[in-house]
Amino acid sequence: MELYTPVLALAALAALFAVGSIVTSALVGPSRYNRAKLDSYECGIEPTPQPVGGGRFPVKYYITAMLFIVFDIEIIFLYPWAVHFDAMKLFGLVEMVIFIATVFVAYAYVWRRGGLDWD
Repeated sequence: MELYTPVLALAALAALFAVGSIVTSALVGPSRYNRAKLDSYECGIEPTPQPVGGGRFPVKYYITAMLFIVFDIEIIFLYPWAVHFDAMKLFGLVEMVIFIATVFVAYAYVWRRGGLDWD
């Protein structure tokens, strides 16, 4: 149990800081009602009324999000390869060239099909 004492003390300190910050801001901060402050913010333009349920997002939004995730995961695979590049020698280089070529083919396909156009 004494191994976890510093971790528990740090967790208690973090919780105390979080609660203390919220309580202090509620006590010290101004409590004037302001309609503009409580209104939703949409990049500086007047907010538009939303249908019940929030409306529908275009499919293009989800496709772009999935593409971002795919290319982000590619970067995650590049980090361990870069760290152990010296140990893997030519085998690691060939495998990474094949991996990047596969991802590049997918990227070219998406680009050709218009998946990166934001209109």
